[in-house]
Amino acid sequence: MILPIRLYGDPVLRCGAEDVVGDSASVQQLIDNMIETMRGASGIGLAAPQVGRTERIFVADLAAEIQHEHVSEGALGPMTFINPEIVRESEEESEFEEGCLSIPDICETVKRSERIRVTYLDRHFRPQELDVGGLPARVIQHEVDHLEGIFFVDRISEFRRRLLRRKLREIAHGKVEADYALYR
Repeated sequence: MILPIRLYGDPVLRCGAEDVVGDSASVQQLIDNMIETMRGASGIGLAAPQVGRTERIFVADLAAEIQHEHVSEGALGPMTFINPEIVRESEEESEFEEGCLSIPDICETVKRSERIRVTYLDRHFRPQELDVGGLPARVIQHEVDHLEGIFFVDRISEFRRRLLRRKLREIAHGKVEADYALYR
């Protein structure tokens, strides 16, 4: 089932997510719904708070990029990250333009670590560790930020945020259109 995506300004997006303590039918249904929602919105990542949930889960469609990096994850489709923790970040950083399904029509250049190591549980609750760089590292950092109540616009300069203030206010008041279901 496709779930409506919460917009910038929705309080659930700033709360911070809570660890998932065990597998259940409702957790598996949430994961399925998040994957369907991400695909329906043509996204490459989606965190549970973006669909109004507080579980520490995100999904990401990184299989092609990870295989390209010769990282053996065994994923043929979207990956599930339960209770993810970034345990190492490179000192080397890179800049890249990011967008977000919760902030339609805004893209900004964000500086992030070029390489990371993340530990997490996969959707079968098996412990995993992943070392990645480039786009996969960026997507994981972006989604972990969502689980901490942080948006990519929080990582840009105050000057750039001031320039976006009016547009962000409009988004927070639901005055935005998207090609996917929005929670208003």
